[in-house]
Amino acid sequence: MRQVHLAVLLGFAAFATALPSPPTAQNNHRSTKDAKVLILGGGVAGVIAARTLHRKGIDDFLIVEARDELGGRMQNYTIGVPGKQHTVEVGPNWIQGTQTGNGTANPILTLARKHHVKNQYNDLDGSITTYDYNGLKDYRDILNRSIDQFTQIGAIAGERVKTQQVDLSLQSAYGMTGATPKNMYEAACQYYEVDWSPDQNSWIASAWNNNFTFDTDMGGFSDENNLCIDQRGFKTIIQAEAAEFLQPEQVSLNSVVTTIAYSEDGVAVTLADNTTLTGDYVLCTFSLGVLQYGDVAFKPALPSWKMEAIQSMVMATYTKIFLQFENKFWFDTEMAIYADKERGRYPIWQNLDHVNFFPGSGLVFVTVTGDFSLRIEGMEDSDVQEEVMEVLRAMYPNTTVPDPVAFHFKRWHADPLFRGSYSNWPPSFLPGHSENLRASVDKRLWFAGEATSLKYFGFLHGAYFEGLNAGEEIAKCVEGPGCVGRQHLNSVLDASPYPFVSITP
Repeated sequence: MRQVHLAVLLGFAAFATALPSPPTAQNNHRSTKDAKVLILGGGVAGVIAARTLHRKGIDDFLIVEARDELGGRMQNYTIGVPGKQHTVEVGPNWIQGTQTGNGTANPILTLARKHHVKNQYNDLDGSITTYDYNGLKDYRDILNRSIDQFTQIGAIAGERVKTQQVDLSLQSAYGMTGATPKNMYEAACQYYEVDWSPDQNSWIASAWNNNFTFDTDMGGFSDENNLCIDQRGFKTIIQAEAAEFLQPEQVSLNSVVTTIAYSEDGVAVTLADNTTLTGDYVLCTFSLGVLQYGDVAFKPALPSWKMEAIQSMVMATYTKIFLQFENKFWFDTEMAIYADKERGRYPIWQNLDHVNFFPGSGLVFVTVTGDFSLRIEGMEDSDVQEEVMEVLRAMYPNTTVPDPVAFHFKRWHADPLFRGSYSNWPPSFLPGHSENLRASVDKRLWFAGEATSLKYFGFLHGAYFEGLNAGEEIAKCVEGPGCVGRQHLNSVLDASPYPFVSITP
């Protein structure tokens, strides 16, 4: 039996009046099961897959969402003292790569324009102040050199692809080009460019991931990033889009999936409350982290080629720590970098109390990633705040820096619905793994999300395109004999044979 939760269906009360008329029997491809297609997860990939099915005349689907609203990792938080509250984004915050002239627009930008979601150009490289633990320290020349180095190693990655050379880590790339950081300023600027540990980033995949989004010569949208500042939240783009076609009975909120059973006869999804939903096809749009942690059981167990693909990628954690003060005392630029002897210690700062964002808000946030994110997730909020304030006071040694009046950050890695923020392609993850990550299993079990995107992994538009493609492919299965599924490789092989026949007794 299906359990449908309607009380807070899309996060806004006007949902019922915004819905289209019920679908007709002729275009509904009606199933005797709970739904012909079960879509697990109501984030960008899930909603766009549902929209794609709807546009193809297939409305016999059900979005199963664990939270009380649609949006996935697009989550916001209201921070501030009474009378001075603002909505900030704890998840995705930027439209990354917008549009150049009349060229192709990023589909996330298209949705933002359509639903009047306010966003503002964020000058990440040109409006920046730099600090160290003694205060203001101008090393913008090092930052500019770091930007050039990243461009250079991207170009070399392109040459390696042409000559079919093996992938290496970004750390290897920096070393081979003589750009290994020699001091904390170079390390901080490198961090600003890659947001992560270079030894955990693929050299080649990092280059194409960047270029296919930001380089118009490679089909990218633009080299600009727009920050969402809409007080309804960035999630509005997907909730408002869903409101145009979803019927209340097509969404089940507060529904946590525990088990997915699949066979040649169809699929059965069991929820935490022991409700079972049946269908002909199931689309999993869970985050990579959820799949890696085994939070959802598959019956039968996923084949080894699928598990290898899942476990070969990295689920990164990106944490924004928000602070509000009674009065602004910090940098007037949009961004700031803090260089510390410990790489990754509260290095990237953004001024939200800026004329382009929330003037007069008293808001600033600092970003940490990777192991440092996991570290602070295990700490008490008060202890994290104390560390952050220690850095901020070091940045302003001649200012009496007060304690904040509000403080907040989200623990993405600890959240069992996400287990991290976005996917990251490590050097050991090969294109064959990517193919297997997005491959279907027995034509019944499908996967989509930013992690399954070869070109746009880690980006919102990656989730958009993967949802679009999955919806189109599943529609072929629903409509008839055109169902071929997504193919997989039984084994992802090394480029060259190993020099040993055996390495075990």
